[in-house]
Amino acid sequence: MPKRIAPLSDIQIKNAKPKEKEYKLMDGYGLFLLVTPTNGKLWRFDYRFADKRKTVSFGAYPALSLADARGRRDEAKKLLANGVDPNDVKKAQKTAISSGNHHILRDVYNQIQSK
Repeated sequence: MPKRIAPLSDIQIKNAKPKEKEYKLMDGYGLFLLVTPTNGKLWRFDYRFADKRKTVSFGAYPALSLADARGRRDEAKKLLANGVDPNDVKKAQKTAISSGNHHILRDVYNQIQSK
C-alpha cells in the first residue's frame, strides 16, 4: 500500500524557504510544489503514461493557487483515465494559441470527449 501523504496547506506553501538545492513539497496523488533555490515555487504533476514516468507543469505559486493546482491535477487524471497524455493536450493548446489555429484545440477537445 502506498505511503499516505498529508495534503499541503497554504501556510506550509507560504513558509517554504529556498535551500541550496531544489526540493519537493508533496500534496498527494502526484501533485507537488517544486521549491527552487531562487525562491521559485512551481506546481508539477507526476504520472505514468505508456509505462513511462512523466511530469507536467501547471504554473507558479501564487499565480496558481493550491485549489487551482488541485483542480488541474484532477483534470489531468481524467485525461489519463481516458487514455490521453496531459502533456500532449498542453502542447496542442500552446500550438493552437500561438498559431491562432483554434480549430486544432477544438479537434483535441472533441477527441477527448468522444472517448
